[in-house]
Amino acid sequence: MTRSLTTIIGTLVLSATLTAAEEPKTVTLRWQGQSFFEIQSSQGTRIVTDPHEIPAFGRKDVSADIVLISHFHNDHTQVEVLKNQGKFRVVEGLKRNGKKIDWNPVDEKIRDVHIRTVGVYHDGMAGMERGKNAIFAIEVDGLRFVHLGDLGHVLSEQTIKQIGPVDVLMIPVGGVYTINGAEAKQVVAQLKPRQYIIPMHYGTKGFDDLLPPDEFLEDQKNVKKFLGNKLTISTDFKPAEPIVALLEWKN
Repeated sequence: MTRSLTTIIGTLVLSATLTAAEEPKTVTLRWQGQSFFEIQSSQGTRIVTDPHEIPAFGRKDVSADIVLISHFHNDHTQVEVLKNQGKFRVVEGLKRNGKKIDWNPVDEKIRDVHIRTVGVYHDGMAGMERGKNAIFAIEVDGLRFVHLGDLGHVLSEQTIKQIGPVDVLMIPVGGVYTINGAEAKQVVAQLKPRQYIIPMHYGTKGFDDLLPPDEFLEDQKNVKKFLGNKLTISTDFKPAEPIVALLEWKN
């Protein structure tokens, strides 16, 4: 007995749906210096983190749909540098209540992106020196990107659980105002990112306010240096160990 036409069509549709769901997607990440990243989903949504206007990194040609601000220091809040003014949504990890600044809990889906915040501190003294900071957990195409902002301490067990699984970790390593290279290694060991570890917020040629990434890179086995600022990330990429991706801030 032959199957009915309806059954055959239904089977073909189901097969096509499963195939489409299994196809890997690609997320594009670009580093614009300091803690300023642009992440673009497979559907074209552009997420920007902590935009700056530091002269040493040059003028940036970046547009956004969503802008994430980890804290209110002026090298992380310069939304004016973005091209498409008035056309992006700003999500702040902190909120002002008079003179007091507190964490701003965020757990929201915007377009095809899910964004959560986790409250931490900008220093190792529970915020007494530099205040509060927000970590952003960004889910894009099934990948978990975690941007640590200006993290100033190693993480507690509670914070590690709040962050959850990590595929791509953007971590400050330059010390002075954040964790240094040695502390960053501890945080990497705590979070165990699966695909990439991307150092940020460190001293570069022409910008020596922070320490270079040398301490963090020392004794790392899987370091890959890129000539440009772009990293293309496939959802099906499963390295035996995560790659430490040292990006160039220039296009």
